Amino acid sequence: MVKGLPESSDGADMVMASELAPRPALLTFGSLLDLAGIDRRQVRLLRHQDNRYTGFQSPYVLWRDHRDRFEAYQETQAIGDAADLRAPFWASFVGVPGKETLFVGLYAAELVGLLPQDRPHPVTGGTEVAGSCNLYRLAFREELSEFAGRLWIDWGRGYRAWIQRGDRVPKPVLELKRTFGEDPFPGFAALILNLSEIETIPAGWAEALRSTNGIYLLTCPKTREQYVGMASGGEGFLGRWREYFATGHRGNVGLRSREPRDYRVSILETVGSAATLAELLALESRWKDKLQSREMGLNRN
Repeated sequence: MVKGLPESSDGADMVMASELAPRPALLTFGSLLDLAGIDRRQVRLLRHQDNRYTGFQSPYVLWRDHRDRFEAYQETQAIGDAADLRAPFWASFVGVPGKETLFVGLYAAELVGLLPQDRPHPVTGGTEVAGSCNLYRLAFREELSEFAGRLWIDWGRGYRAWIQRGDRVPKPVLELKRTFGEDPFPGFAALILNLSEIETIPAGWAEALRSTNGIYLLTCPKTREQYVGMASGGEGFLGRWREYFATGHRGNVGLRSREPRDYRVSILETVGSAATLAELLALESRWKDKLQSREMGLNRN
């Protein structure tokens, strides 16, 4: 019986307590702006996930490992985006494969004008040409700084709309971690990745893959075809997969016809540091036979 409600002999008129309890309000990023005393209308939400520079470090990796380069990356923006970016504050997010959208900080933003002189591009290492983009003066704000690197939101399906207003579509909070941290390495046998995730894996994972050689499997989810390959260089599995992600496999007919980021990668067998090239080639041939990747896969040459 809920206190204060009339009694009913048959229970037909009884109202359940759960029906009376107020529904919890959905926590959104806009709610956090409100709590910080920042007008949502004065904020632009920026989701950085740059796919133009295949083979180079992503905005997430820049933020995680090279904060100064991430700041430089944000400072220049396309001239055509000036109207959409016109706001006193930018709330910056980075896209992370498998983790969606991570908040990395609130910035005061001011348009300076066209980039006054050439400078090194923070992602490619090439030249960012004077006058080719706008330069902004950014200052990291303390408001919401305690959430940077800890707060994951649902950006929605409109990933191409990487600039959005803070007072428009709500961005639900999905997760708030106690500290910024990345998942531990799952082990070679359990590891399954998309090639598009290679540049965003945790540093510990990258080190384990860099220091190990062996036989791996690429699979194409679209065609369900397989390719058995061998990592034998000084950069191990990591170096080989980075090469695929950046350029594809130039020497293989089957792989050359596929988009490299379509592949999923896993490890079939690892070898010790003393393994010879002949031993690796024999292992690779054995796995091709087991999986019939010559007859029904992408090992066609």
